[in-house]
Amino acid sequence: MLIVACISGHGYGHLSRTASILTALHQLQPGWRLLLSTPLPEATLRGAFGAVPFEHRSCRWDVGVVQADALGADAAATLEALEALERQLPAQISREAAWLAGQGELVVVLGDVPPAAAALAQALAAPLIWIGNFGWDAIYRPMGGAFVAWAERALQSYRQGEAVIECPFAMAMDWDIPHWPVGLTAGRPRLDRASLRRLLAIEAPPQRTVLVGFGGMGFPLSPALFGLWPDHQFLVTDGELAAAASNATLLPAGLRPLDAMPLCGRVLTKPGYSTFCEALSQGVGVHLVHREGFAEAPVLEAALQAHGQHRLLSRDQLLAGDWQLDQPLQAARAEPLPADGADQAAGLLERFIQKNCCAAGA
Repeated sequence: MLIVACISGHGYGHLSRTASILTALHQLQPGWRLLLSTPLPEATLRGAFGAVPFEHRSCRWDVGVVQADALGADAAATLEALEALERQLPAQISREAAWLAGQGELVVVLGDVPPAAAALAQALAAPLIWIGNFGWDAIYRPMGGAFVAWAERALQSYRQGEAVIECPFAMAMDWDIPHWPVGLTAGRPRLDRASLRRLLAIEAPPQRTVLVGFGGMGFPLSPALFGLWPDHQFLVTDGELAAAASNATLLPAGLRPLDAMPLCGRVLTKPGYSTFCEALSQGVGVHLVHREGFAEAPVLEAALQAHGQHRLLSRDQLLAGDWQLDQPLQAARAEPLPADGADQAAGLLERFIQKNCCAAGA
């Protein structure tokens, strides 16, 4: 059995989610091949999958939204990129479908969440399962203008799937296919607290240890802002920042932000699906910086207030260093979400494949 995961290159959150689900699936079915079809770098994929074996085909299946920075979108550049990708997709679909057919195995396509995964599945006559908490139709439609036609095209592609594994913090996905809701799809930290403390050489208690992360693009913050919080220890992914701020520690290569969370009481971040899943699953409070121009952001913000300990910050507060780290976290308004979403999703996939694919190929 060959599982082909078409993973969006828009951000690392799609990879993190899919990696946690496929890692759980590998525990159930270690003999199934995992093929990652994505433009994300090999080193990033290996960091997400750890010891789980996979194969990689470097393919871009979607654009998502081109970001001006970690907190803003560039609409004009997004339209230009969509048009360029549309010209490239026919040849890519033909090439990848031919290669996959040549493997001589039953194929299942997973899409998180490039609409073009539907065309690949159709070319292979293979079943297609979506993984997501939104589709690009829900992101493009509010952007208006030329994006409305792109939203409609995406919607028609999503309706070709067999089902969607509906992850938490979901936007409306009116795709006329079955929905399989699951809990938080977070992976698991790979080191214990004692090992982490030795590796990072920090002694600050969790209530004064803060993970700072703004996704793959990062966000430029002045080292002077960290000096406003001398009693706190910050874990960062920016080497220059770590060198300039005495209370900032660089996460070494290969150590995921998730792996560092057992040492942290809070994370300073933008709205992001995977960061929320990981923080909530580890009991870490979220200091959330408001994000404009992306329809998922207010949905995530509302979900955080419902299910996680938090504080909400504006962009101006972020840039002024008004991070409220000395203030108590605001409590969630609703019950915690189940933390075993990756295992739930893996079980759903295994049962679907065994019922619809393995029996047919026997």
